[in-house]
Amino acid sequence: MRARAAAVAAGVLVVLTLAVPALASEQHPSQGEIEAELVCPTCHEPLDESTSPIAQAMKAQIRKHIALGWTKSEIENWLVAQPGLGPSILGVPRTHGFDLIAWVLPFAGLGVGAVGLAGGAWYWSHGRDGNEPPSDPGPGLGAELERRVDDELAQFDA
Repeated sequence: MRARAAAVAAGVLVVLTLAVPALASEQHPSQGEIEAELVCPTCHEPLDESTSPIAQAMKAQIRKHIALGWTKSEIENWLVAQPGLGPSILGVPRTHGFDLIAWVLPFAGLGVGAVGLAGGAWYWSHGRDGNEPPSDPGPGLGAELERRVDDELAQFDA
């Protein structure tokens, strides 16, 4: 019982330890971090690599909003809400609404494929029992054809 409680406590500690940097990143984002997650609307390159005029303007706005103390989500939401930009500037799909499909669909496809592969392997391995009689070979060759085949084979043996 104590071991289970210790394991749960250790798991909670690990989760909290991993969540702290993510929370800090949300509250105090760096400009490079935000620019790496956005896409230039004109050249479709990551914003941190683009030199187009609109990319320069977006970088200036990001710098301004970071100085004002905005969070990462606030900056991204503000940019998405600007006319002419929209959600197409996000390099990573959101994790809610319709965009959640982009996160769920690959894992669901892998799951369905794994289940299908496992089911097919099980069916293939269990459907081939060595004790099963061979399937019906159909009608025989007939006495005359059987004799001719035996004669032909005898010629090759000689």
